[in-house]
Amino acid sequence: MPPRKLKIELHDHEGTKYVFTVEGRLTRDKVARILEMVEILGGVPEEELILPPPPSEMTLYERLKMLIERYLTDTWFTSRDVKDLYEQEYGEPVKLSTVSTYLARMADRGLLVRAGPSSGRRYRLRAEAIRPVARSF
Repeated sequence: MPPRKLKIELHDHEGTKYVFTVEGRLTRDKVARILEMVEILGGVPEEELILPPPPSEMTLYERLKMLIERYLTDTWFTSRDVKDLYEQEYGEPVKLSTVSTYLARMADRGLLVRAGPSSGRRYRLRAEAIRPVARSF
């Protein structure tokens, strides 16, 4: 897996800017220590942060959902779009039929809106399903 990079910028109540950059192997413990420092400096309380687990610890369903929430929030997309995005983001192949199955499940669970016939099916993230996600850079 390529090295990951995490960058956090914040301003304290006096206007001082802090920038934390971590490159390399990121573990939950390392990220937790950084977030403790952010909280000490007057940043966002830990319980308000929404940090997804590292992709290596996520299921395929969770990774697909995260990609949709991160990159496809304001647009209609197809199974092919998500397949291509997944392969570009994670560098590993995924079957189109598998992506289609997971998108159908997300629609059944109310996360996505589904439109069109099965041969030209399109999806869109429901507006009420959008939530902030912390991003690594």
